Amino acid sequence: MNLESIKLFIEYHIDMTRRVWDSIDHITDEQFLVHDAYSQGSIRSLMVHLASTDRRWLAGLKNQPDVGHLSLEDYPTRAAAREISQDVAKHLIEYVSTLTDIDLNEHTEQVTEPRWQILLHLVNHGTDHRATVLQKLHDLGAPTFPQDFIIWLWERK
Repeated sequence: MNLESIKLFIEYHIDMTRRVWDSIDHITDEQFLVHDAYSQGSIRSLMVHLASTDRRWLAGLKNQPDVGHLSLEDYPTRAAAREISQDVAKHLIEYVSTLTDIDLNEHTEQVTEPRWQILLHLVNHGTDHRATVLQKLHDLGAPTFPQDFIIWLWERK
């Protein structure tokens, strides 16, 4: 895996997450918080979980101590949850911009897999949870969109 490919996948991951947040703006605060037994629960829970996972893996990739999971209680509103999501995305983009092709194939003391595998895992993990959120948003009447990587590439032309 080369650096340009990883940067492209991370850009896709962040852009798709931002677009999901734009769709979330079309539901009520109550709908954002309603619990669901599937996966991580509410839309809020899913979006905080997504940011939390990216944040936690990013700490490991940087050889920093485990930062643990974010607590839902710290993100009671849509604005608070979106803010942490945007902050984590910013740090992820900044981190990837510092990497070299050599770095991608190395692992850190905190993570035994090569960096490129962890970064692709974040993209795949995000796709999974965004799909769940998009289904919930569709059911609530909010606008949704395909998150296929190839369609995203075509839209960039």
